[in-house]
Amino acid sequence: MKHRLKIIIGSTRPARKGPAVAEWIYELAGQHHAFETELIDLGQINLPLLDEEEHPRLNKYRHQHTTDWSARMDPADAFIFVTPEYNYGYLAPLKNALDCLFQEWLNKPAALVSYGGMAGGTRAVQQLRQVFSAFSMVCISESVNIPSFGKHIDANGVFSADDKLTRSALNMLNELARWSETLRAMRKA
Repeated sequence: MKHRLKIIIGSTRPARKGPAVAEWIYELAGQHHAFETELIDLGQINLPLLDEEEHPRLNKYRHQHTTDWSARMDPADAFIFVTPEYNYGYLAPLKNALDCLFQEWLNKPAALVSYGGMAGGTRAVQQLRQVFSAFSMVCISESVNIPSFGKHIDANGVFSADDKLTRSALNMLNELARWSETLRAMRKA
């Protein structure tokens, strides 16, 4: 049985480049034998700031937007978060999307694809690893960090990876598949 992989675009800015990067990883993941993939754009979800009265850990959602978000995330076996780095960190819409839920993230593996300037989004990745630990998510060690990402995007807005990035992405997907299999079995036990 294939693993249900949710690829989440963490940027919502109108002129963002995240969708181009996410399309690339979505296509690679779609070709991987282990995954059934869905691409989720936080810019289209329009989650308001966390507005539930109860802590998400209790899974007692009162608002339809939270219930819908939960229903979309809960069936996932694994996640890939595509994030830029702004001012040495990741973006508020991604933090909000994570914080709106709790049970839906538990004991599931997460991978990170980051992009940015010289650091390639690595500082955002380090912060997200800490956040994931609060959800008992397993943030896998393989990640894809894209420095100077603008050079990979053509005039039509299409992202093209070099061999090094593609190898990195394939290694990440293979590790994510192994963790997804392991943690799925654990969640069923």
